[in-house]
Amino acid sequence: MDGSELVFMLGPCVIESEGFIREVAARIKEIADGAGVRWIFKASYDKANRSAFSSFRGPGCREGCALLADVGRTLGVPVTTDVHSPEEAETAAEFIDLLQIPAFLCRQTDLIVAAARTGRAVNVKKGQFLAPWDVKNIAEKLVSTGCANFMFTERGTTFGYNNLVADMRSLYWMRELGFRAVFDATHSVQRPGGLGASTGGDGKLAPVLARAAVAAGCDGVFMETHPEPDKALSDGPNQIPLNRLADVLRQLQQIHEITRNTI
Repeated sequence: MDGSELVFMLGPCVIESEGFIREVAARIKEIADGAGVRWIFKASYDKANRSAFSSFRGPGCREGCALLADVGRTLGVPVTTDVHSPEEAETAAEFIDLLQIPAFLCRQTDLIVAAARTGRAVNVKKGQFLAPWDVKNIAEKLVSTGCANFMFTERGTTFGYNNLVADMRSLYWMRELGFRAVFDATHSVQRPGGLGASTGGDGKLAPVLARAAVAAGCDGVFMETHPEPDKALSDGPNQIPLNRLADVLRQLQQIHEITRNTI
């Protein structure tokens, strides 16, 4: 990722079942190949930070990562997922190409160092409580292990209760520091805990913010997508309907072609 080619991280929020994840991944591949974009498949094996104790979480680390790896091999695409502890980072690294550090855990030194030591690429989501320049401290932790293949993802800043706001300047400032910057279009439109026992969101705004982020010069775009967001077991309100994904990808590619040599 050097700005010359836009990279997409695409997939549903969570592994709802093996059949579901294989079907969705195959459909995304067809759409992404049709749009001619480079992409990474994403899905979570455990939604450990759900609002309510009764919320669906996923199949667990080893089972989920093994499934993701098999899907990636079958489709010929790299895969990514969140890790939540040093032990999970070690397990996931057996299967996963790009390890992702969740925003709430972005300053957890032991987790960051463990992920970096696996030799896998690492994507750290910038916490809603961090300024863009604060990622320098995270970068130092990664580099201390010899990790050079890492990136940071902007996913919104806390804007009062149950709301986030996306500051596109963050992408510029992180890239100005020499770091690759990804924009998380769907989590940036979340309303954390906004439905009481679950998270709300404004999914229709995700493509709008993604367009702004690409125009601002990001290196990649993270977008969750689901065949039926209203029936999703996690984060349905902010996911992009799968039948809209092709149009969104084409629009973002067009914007990238216009702006990539001017930023």
